[in-house]
Amino acid sequence: MDQSTVLQMLAVSVVGIAVAAVARRRGWPAPLLLVLAGLVLSPLFPEYELDPELVLLVFLPPLLYAAAIDSSYLRLKDFRRPVALLSIGLVLFTTLIVGWVTHLLLPDLPLAAAFALGAIVAPPDAVAAVAVARRLGLPRKVVTILVGESLFNDATALTAYRVAIAAALGQGITWLDVTVDFVRAAVGGVIMGLALAWMLTWVLLRVREALIENTVMLLAPFAVYLAAESVHVSGVIVVVIVGLYIGHRMPKAGFGTRLLSDAIWRVLGFFLETIVFALIGLQLWPIVRGLEWGDRWELAGMALAVFVAVVVSRAVWVVPSLYLPRILSRKVRERETHPPSWRYTVIVSWAGMRGVVSLAAAFAIPQSFEGRDMLLFLTFAVVIGTLLLQGLTFPALIRRLRISNEQEIYADNLSEAAAQQAAASASLARLDELVADGVDDVHREVVDQLRSRTERRALTAWERLGGGTGPAGEETPSTVYRRLRREMLAVEREVFVRLRDERRVDDEVLSRVLHEIDFEEATLERD
Repeated sequence: MDQSTVLQMLAVSVVGIAVAAVARRRGWPAPLLLVLAGLVLSPLFPEYELDPELVLLVFLPPLLYAAAIDSSYLRLKDFRRPVALLSIGLVLFTTLIVGWVTHLLLPDLPLAAAFALGAIVAPPDAVAAVAVARRLGLPRKVVTILVGESLFNDATALTAYRVAIAAALGQGITWLDVTVDFVRAAVGGVIMGLALAWMLTWVLLRVREALIENTVMLLAPFAVYLAAESVHVSGVIVVVIVGLYIGHRMPKAGFGTRLLSDAIWRVLGFFLETIVFALIGLQLWPIVRGLEWGDRWELAGMALAVFVAVVVSRAVWVVPSLYLPRILSRKVRERETHPPSWRYTVIVSWAGMRGVVSLAAAFAIPQSFEGRDMLLFLTFAVVIGTLLLQGLTFPALIRRLRISNEQEIYADNLSEAAAQQAAASASLARLDELVADGVDDVHREVVDQLRSRTERRALTAWERLGGGTGPAGEETPSTVYRRLRREMLAVEREVFVRLRDERRVDDEVLSRVLHEIDFEEATLERD
């Protein structure tokens, strides 16, 4: 990587972070604003063409891993049928529909090349799905389905893409080869992912050192992805399986590991997502420059036709895939007593934003490939069209359908309060066992503090159900405690900083004390 490329990436990072900061402060959708900023700034970076290896080896593994460790294995298991139908069935269906439409529009283009375009634009992007769905407060079921789909669909799409490219290049691919390749990539990815996940978890649970554990986890997505690709199984599936497994086992790790892990992946995820969405917009000029325009209206018409094929094929697939299993299977009807809400069906049908993986696959097409520039242009049109049209209208659609997760939030708070009460009872019972032999007056104060702190935590969970206010709108005791304690901690922090400035305490002392104050303030913020 030469110096000019490094400087360009640095400039993209600085601009992207600035735009994302403005978006977060204003409450605007950062991914969409970053794409628009990239489109506007694209003429300033005319020489920068997206490196597919950069996306597939540097950006994709950590982003998939971060999304996986933050997802629920148990919820994905509950919704495995719709996730599988979307991440496998829908991808293949979209590949066929878009390939057929492209072949009708460009009859001179080889059919295999048309199907390659279908595979390129088939998978919705994991980054876009997570960034949009969670920010909008969608119900947990919908978020789980969308995130689960976007975690696994890249494996299906990239396998279909490789097969189509090989067929277009005349490498003699047969249906048997296609089936064997797909099964090897998918099944081999699951087996290898479980094996590597068990090994990594075994190591992590025995290290018990937060810094080392998180260093290992930071390297894990890159290492397992490269290991999987080296033996020709799906690196995407391996990364996702490892992330889900480690995320599910994370409660057994130490508190320091969890706190540090959360901070690391939040920062890394924000940084990579910022660059990824900015890079999408920056590809406008390189793609337009390499295209032989001809009739611009004809090109616009073809781009619109492919975009419509992508959007419509998702809607055509989603509706029967959610309802037909209930009609055809009695076991499904017995297990799922309530049919899927039509509102959820509309949301899932419209949530098909494409992203940087599609562009990376398009740029990975060999330079000698027939129709490469046209495929790049059509891919870019679909990615930008879905991000802007569907991304911008998604919030309005959710408000129009009156979909929210308020009931889930209330249920979560209620279950948390009950769990906190049970935990507090068990904790106080253990405390009584420990002090059963008797304590003196000095130790009695310690016991009273421990008891008070435990009872206050349980009380806080119940008070959260009322929004932190009492029946007449007055502050609850826990709310008053948090407000007053924050003020006290702020004063303590100012005193230590002043003493450091006066050279009465060392910076190391200040750092240690601030660390303790910060942890307590974080606890108050959590409550």
